[in-house]
Amino acid sequence: MTSETSATAAATPAANGAMHPPASFAALTLGAIGVVYGDIGTSPLYALRESVVAAVGANNPANEAIVLGILSLIIWALILVVTVKYVVILLRADNNGEGGTLALMALANRAVGGSSVLLLLGIISGALFYGDAMITPALSVLSAIEGLKLATPAFEPYVVPLTALILVALFAAQSRGTAKVAAFFGPITLIWFIALVVGGVPQIAQNPTVLLAFNPLHGVSFLLTHGMIGFVTLGAVFLVVTGAEALYADLGHFGKRPIRAAWLCVALPALTINYLGQGALVLADHKAIENPFFLLYPDWALLPMIALATAATVIASQAVITGAYSITQQAIQLGLFPRLEIRHTSELIGQIYMPKVNTLLLIGVLLLVGLFRSSSALASAYGIAVTGTMVVTAMMAFVVIWKVWRWSMVAAAAIIAPLLALDLTFLSANLLKVFEGGWMPLALGSVVMLLMYTWRRGSRLLFEKSRKLEFPLADLVAMLEKRPPQRVPGTAVFLTSDPASAPTALMHSLKHYKVLHEKNVILTIEVAPTPRIDESERVRLEEISATFSKITLRFGFMESPNVPKALAIARKLGWQFDIMATSFFLSRRALKPATHSGMPRWQDHLFIWLSRSANDATDYFQIPTGRVVEVGTQVTI
Repeated sequence: MTSETSATAAATPAANGAMHPPASFAALTLGAIGVVYGDIGTSPLYALRESVVAAVGANNPANEAIVLGILSLIIWALILVVTVKYVVILLRADNNGEGGTLALMALANRAVGGSSVLLLLGIISGALFYGDAMITPALSVLSAIEGLKLATPAFEPYVVPLTALILVALFAAQSRGTAKVAAFFGPITLIWFIALVVGGVPQIAQNPTVLLAFNPLHGVSFLLTHGMIGFVTLGAVFLVVTGAEALYADLGHFGKRPIRAAWLCVALPALTINYLGQGALVLADHKAIENPFFLLYPDWALLPMIALATAATVIASQAVITGAYSITQQAIQLGLFPRLEIRHTSELIGQIYMPKVNTLLLIGVLLLVGLFRSSSALASAYGIAVTGTMVVTAMMAFVVIWKVWRWSMVAAAAIIAPLLALDLTFLSANLLKVFEGGWMPLALGSVVMLLMYTWRRGSRLLFEKSRKLEFPLADLVAMLEKRPPQRVPGTAVFLTSDPASAPTALMHSLKHYKVLHEKNVILTIEVAPTPRIDESERVRLEEISATFSKITLRFGFMESPNVPKALAIARKLGWQFDIMATSFFLSRRALKPATHSGMPRWQDHLFIWLSRSANDATDYFQIPTGRVVEVGTQVTI
């Protein structure tokens, strides 16, 4: 899961890898256990079961060599993919303290001076994430509720409806914000990891042979002796590392040291013990493969474990849902999506709610539950999105190590090539599951990629076309100073994306009203290739004439632009700003398809539809609606 998740209540500004005081470090570590490892922590519910079933089938016993081989592959996947690639290497590749695939893409892109290839890689990883964001809640909650079938088969008809009910409640609660709920994530997930250990240790004690799985030769031998079946099994083994991207994505919220401590001291030992325990149980009773996780526990503990598993999977789902909001916000700021409504649910950084994204995710998740109806069927669709993202992350990490860290190309390749080869192997194994459900994340990712490409391409064409028709701002100001129109009191702020040209709203205002305000500001909003901008660098003020000035506001790609708040900073630079004596002029464009636009006709219509679905600029930039004047124009694309 590439979960670009929001911060929990434990997040603090000190989270960017700095040294923390003991209490803060403990709180951040506990928060990381809940948010960062919520997804990967619920993988034991289904990962070993699917791996063994892939190797021998649902009704055939697995011998010791097969179980040891699968356990060895699981352990070394956790060590190589999660520990080495993410904990050791990628946590160092931060973009001003932030992580995640889009942050990594922006960092790599800035290092090479801009690259369409890196932009494409970022689009691919972002697009694949939405497939992951839909599958994770459906698979996680479904796998937990399926434990009810062990309590009594009479519950079987209610598994899917109960799963859907829990998911609807989860998505419905999003508008209230997750800050308060997030405070419980860490403790509940810590209890979950303790339960994983409690379930695994007795089985390991009864059959310590499974400890031989730490020898990687058992995994290699399994792959060499089982041919294509071994390769298929590898695709199921990958389920144990889904959620690893959250390590990197939550870097800015928790910091390197808390994330590393949570993994090495809690998550990795607990997961390893539980997988070994499940393996020992399957060796003792091959019928346990039906649901080896819940069968680790005695009958009296079954219902409490189902309740705890449901809570853990809701937490894992919450992380990926808020991650969808975060990555969408980044994509909007990077010009890959139109503006969508963003509501801030608390003062914490990253605590946002996006109604349209929430609704689309809920529809997608419910469709998945209804179509696949079991965690085993959904597991086939899970790996492709995650492996694809991991491959892209490895490629961009190579650029960062080479260009940003200034390692030699050979040294960068030496460290990334083996990990990229491992990711490609997992991707190839998961591609075998395309017809079993793997088509879903690929299809969804393709649609999202098309939307991102269309929006970016259409926006550039529209900008180029509009620029040809615009009048140079310097020439207009000179003309108005020589022959000024009638003046009216107050300040007019004209928003524009091109500060060198006269804003469309200014030209139409002069044309229709024949007046000019006493003070006029040409306002441009820039998005920096860094996650956040320091307040001292937020505002640039430039005087053009006695009545005209330019103001540039800079925001990071993980920030929500608040224009009035940023303009208040301009007071320190000498600009007298009174929001109640200021009018903001915005141009609202009505798009029409042109005969020749540079895009196919259907793509023109798609771009126009995306433009119409965009949130109002007034709301997006948080400008008081009572101070806004909108000027309509018709533009062909």
